Amino acid sequence: MILFYTYLFINLVVFILAGYDKHQAIKNKRRIPENTLFFLALIGGSIGLLTAMLIFTHKTGKTSFIVKFAAIILVQIGLIYFRLTNKI
Repeated sequence: MILFYTYLFINLVVFILAGYDKHQAIKNKRRIPENTLFFLALIGGSIGLLTAMLIFTHKTGKTSFIVKFAAIILVQIGLIYFRLTNKI
């Protein structure tokens, strides 16, 4: 149950940060570094970041961001697959 709340918290944090980053982008102010968003997605916040991207239409037109984010998603899917098939 603690793991569930941990992932919920990480996803909430990355969702809020991505929304804040979009707000800052509109106002041409200091932004959240992409590496911060990628790190949070990598440690379990990918659903929160994807949701924020879709709701706020944030980073959806930036190809380099989409490619890196897709790579993170693929790594996570691979890890889940290998974990579920007991190969890790």
